[in-house]
Amino acid sequence: MKRHSKVKWSEVVRKALLAHVDGLEIAETGVVPMKKLAKKLKEAGVDTSKIDLEKAIKYYEEGRKLEWKRLSTTQTSR
Repeated sequence: MKRHSKVKWSEVVRKALLAHVDGLEIAETGVVPMKKLAKKLKEAGVDTSKIDLEKAIKYYEEGRKLEWKRLSTTQTSR
């Protein structure tokens, strides 16, 4: 930390904690709030006006099934 004295470490820690808490909230509820999703899509450069609604629903349902399968199965170690 001393080597990088120009870095605002309190800001780095604050952003990391906010990201972690956001991740925990999403993990608890299993839902990404619409505003956060829209912000992430915009940051990624995705034009949502060109997305076909039927395809979006299909992908959402497939993703939901896969996530349910991932969360409901118990991993065992050998």
